[in-house]
Amino acid sequence: MPEPDAGRRTYRIGIDVGGTFTKAVLIDNLTHEVVARYSVLTTHSDPRGVAKGVVEVFRTVLELSSVDPADVVFLAHSTTQATNALLEGDVAPVGILGTASGLEGLLARGQTNIGTIEVSPGRFLTTSHRFLTTNKFTEEAIISSLKELVAEGARVIVATSAFGVDEGDSEELVTRLASEMGLPSTGGHEISKLYGLTTRTRTAVINASILPKMMETAEMTEASVREAGIAAPLMIMRGDGGVMDVHEMRRRPVLTMLSGPAASVAGAMMYLKVSDGIYFEVGGTSTNIGVIRRGLPTIKYAEVGGHRTYVSSLDVRVLGVAGGSMVRFSDGQIVDVGPRSAHIAGLSYSAFARPEDIVDPTLEFIEPKPGDPSDYIAIRTASGALYAITNTCAANVLGYAKPGHHAYGNPEAARRAMEPLAQAAGKSVEETARAILERATKKVIPVVQSLIAEYELDPDQSVLVGEGGGAAALIPFTAETLHLEYKISPDAEVISSIGVALALVRDVVERVIPNARTEDLLAVKREAFESVLRLGAAPETVEVRVEVDPQTQRVRAIAVGASEMRTHDMLKNLSEEDALILAAKSMGISSEAVHMVAGTDRMRVFQGMVEQKKWRFFTSRRTPIRVMDLEGVIRIQSSNGTAVQTTSRNALGRLKEFWEETTIYNGDSIISPDVFVITSSHVVDLSGMGTAAQAIAVAQSELLGLAPDAPVAMVGIQGARGL
Repeated sequence: MPEPDAGRRTYRIGIDVGGTFTKAVLIDNLTHEVVARYSVLTTHSDPRGVAKGVVEVFRTVLELSSVDPADVVFLAHSTTQATNALLEGDVAPVGILGTASGLEGLLARGQTNIGTIEVSPGRFLTTSHRFLTTNKFTEEAIISSLKELVAEGARVIVATSAFGVDEGDSEELVTRLASEMGLPSTGGHEISKLYGLTTRTRTAVINASILPKMMETAEMTEASVREAGIAAPLMIMRGDGGVMDVHEMRRRPVLTMLSGPAASVAGAMMYLKVSDGIYFEVGGTSTNIGVIRRGLPTIKYAEVGGHRTYVSSLDVRVLGVAGGSMVRFSDGQIVDVGPRSAHIAGLSYSAFARPEDIVDPTLEFIEPKPGDPSDYIAIRTASGALYAITNTCAANVLGYAKPGHHAYGNPEAARRAMEPLAQAAGKSVEETARAILERATKKVIPVVQSLIAEYELDPDQSVLVGEGGGAAALIPFTAETLHLEYKISPDAEVISSIGVALALVRDVVERVIPNARTEDLLAVKREAFESVLRLGAAPETVEVRVEVDPQTQRVRAIAVGASEMRTHDMLKNLSEEDALILAAKSMGISSEAVHMVAGTDRMRVFQGMVEQKKWRFFTSRRTPIRVMDLEGVIRIQSSNGTAVQTTSRNALGRLKEFWEETTIYNGDSIISPDVFVITSSHVVDLSGMGTAAQAIAVAQSELLGLAPDAPVAMVGIQGARGL
């Protein structure tokens, strides 16, 4: 697709398909300014499904802004369709055709027979199974097996082979023959290259079960996009925070699971430039909580029906407390907040009423839904109207929700509505509001603390990031209680749509390689690079990070790049002086105590000095570290660390020395360091490497092609693993 003319304004559209609303934003491609926004109720029940809402919102934002569709260079949307299909059991029966040689056949036959999967409570995915040994693996036998599977009700086929990871020919033959019979199909090797036949087959089965529905929606949406005159490729949000093009989504729709939370994280990273923190996506009924660590969201393998899969998705904790959570009151005390919300009960928030609407309020107990506890409270006014008291109302009373926040309403109305509850509790209105938030955040704080511990975040450097319309209802109070900083995104209520619009193309290649050699790492890295190009990334924007798990011998290459219409950063390059001031502010110390100690052509490493008196005659020193790119984005931060400067020619030798210098020998135990090698704008994360040899092998693959005198920086940081 040709580049737009110089000076011509171009735009990006991001659409978030949520459980309640489908929201679209139109963003200026150069400044990332939100030009227009629009939302509709998600069209779950429409014959065209959620595609109808997607089409409506992108057409409307174009009309509202009078933007020519030809000027749209990027269009992407998240989707709840894969997740909802599994939750609702709206899945197609799957026929599995397994194969292996005679020696492995006895074991593989059982491993490929997945049986029935309970995808959610009371909802089931049914499978039928056939198995062929390689000596009987002919086209005639395959076609006969496929016909038998169809006769048993299969609507889509999975081909799975004992050694499909290393040799996918047999799976490809099955999928080709299935396609010729008009059957949608998928091969296990297309979904994952990891060993573990049962898990790989199960993942492929889940993927296949949602293929028919997802393909129908994708085709309808893409056709509407083209009819609107948009030539840019249609991209779909993945559950791991990246995007893929619609053609890849047709092949691997399961990767879109949990793409809603992923969209809000992408917004936090791209819009707020957050490098380390706990993010909250606060809606009306529930809150998603996860971690951004060293500029990346934390990822895990998703589970479906209690079964592990090889689908990478964000590590998200979901809590039944949010901006609209209602108060439960019994025996003169606030006993809980949530899980029912004003949205579920069909009530308005008192904080969004006018003060003159709240006249002679009285306390009333209700059941939000039949069968719920009857101790949820609401306020009945003189006019007969019923209003809920929520976390948002409490945050307005106490001033945590401020003008500009989506959760900001009318504090006076919230105060008047809360008076009868305060009288019943024997407290002031302010004390009652605080008690509401204390009860609500008792559910939140343990999750935040456990995530900080689990991902070894530095509490002094972590920040709470608020997303979603209800962010101000919970984040400021939680941050105050934990003595942490917080940020609430501009346009927090549409941050997921912004995240979709600004997301990067991403793919992951994983292999199990015992004692991986440098050439093995390079091969996996090259495969990830080529994969992300196929998904629509521009070659010059792609970065590939290689990770090696010494315990499992698993090698993972994560490739990330911008789409062909490359985005521009919002900030201009900072001078070294301005960058130093920004680093000092981040460290919380004066700029006189901060110095630039290393760097490359695109990155700077700043180190500070903080003296801490612990004993009468002893003073300890702490050396905070910040690695910052030229736009002022902090890529690595730590309250204590060290850095060295070297060149590409000397980097491997210096890395070996640096590794030894920062390794802790504690009796019989060895604590490996967290080391990062920085080349130009790339950060090579070597944390988790068990030995210097593995770290050097990974670093070597990143140094190839650099000029001998190219500057290279190395950083070691002190976390739970120590230095």
